[in-house]
Amino acid sequence: MTQIEFNQAVQNQYKPLRGYALKLVQNVEDANDLVQETVLKAFKNQDKFAAGTNLKGWLYTIMKNIFINNYRRMVNGKIYSDDTENQFFINSYSPRIPNGGESRMVLGDIEKALNELNDNLRVPFLMSYNGYKYEEIAQSLSIPLGTVKIRIHNARKKLQESLSVYGGKEGEILIED
Repeated sequence: MTQIEFNQAVQNQYKPLRGYALKLVQNVEDANDLVQETVLKAFKNQDKFAAGTNLKGWLYTIMKNIFINNYRRMVNGKIYSDDTENQFFINSYSPRIPNGGESRMVLGDIEKALNELNDNLRVPFLMSYNGYKYEEIAQSLSIPLGTVKIRIHNARKKLQESLSVYGGKEGEILIED
């Protein structure tokens, strides 16, 4: 394949290359840069292309490799430098241990609110919360289906009132199916 034929064949692949580049980088400017790098590398390595083989596949492979190398360079290139005396910021790292006090307090309030419900409301609500279907709850407790639905609804309302300090708006159900 002559130089002119090779150049023409590469130019014919520009649109498919650009589409592939857009899929990889999802940015028009970066895609154009990637296509240019690919074409440049293809021209530099024309002697490695075997005539009669799949030029499009060869160009896609070049593009994919450039993309992967650029990505690795970007990920590994995040080096932090500290120009302060004695590298104060780098050396001042101290591991932080999260304090779970607030979440324990919220869980305690939820348990308290659940325990304040009478058994007629708490039992169907907890069964529903644990994944039982309304029909299964009705059958297990030997009560009508409508009663199960009403009790679960009333339990939610009472829990919402008890836990309103955590941001529930009036009419908003905090605990869902």
